[in-house]
Amino acid sequence: MHFEISVDIDAAPETVWNLLTDVERWPDMTDSIDRVELLDKPFALSSRARVHQPRLRPAVWTVTAIDEDRAFTWESRLPGVTTTAVHEIAPNAAGTVTARLTLDQTGPLSPVIALLTGRLTRRYVTMEANGLKTKAETP
Repeated sequence: MHFEISVDIDAAPETVWNLLTDVERWPDMTDSIDRVELLDKPFALSSRARVHQPRLRPAVWTVTAIDEDRAFTWESRLPGVTTTAVHEIAPNAAGTVTARLTLDQTGPLSPVIALLTGRLTRRYVTMEANGLKTKAETP
C-alpha cells in the first residue's frame, strides 16, 4: 500500500519542522494518535518511539533517515510487513511550506494488512496532515 498527502501550511518552515519532530506532542494535533512515547531522546537518527493509535496495536517506530529542517523517515516492523513513513516539508517563496506525508507498506503480508487497515490508515494520515496544518497556523 502507498498513500501520500500534501498540505500547504501558512507558517514558517521552522514552526512546521518543530511540530513534526516533537512527536510526543502529536496527540495535541490529531485525534488519530492517543499517545507517543519517545524511547530514545533526543529525537534523532535511530531514535525509537512507541505510537498508540485508536483501533490499532501500539507500534514502535525507528527513525531511519533525517535531513534536518527538511524531512525524516521512520519505520515500524511487524512479522511480514514493514511500514515506512516520510514526513517532509518544502519551503515556498511566500514563506509558507508544503508538508508531504507518505506511508508505504511492504512485505508478504502487506496486501492483507492493507485490506484490513488501509482505509483507517489513509484516514489517520489525512487527519495528521490536517492537524499539522491547523496547529502550525494557530497563533
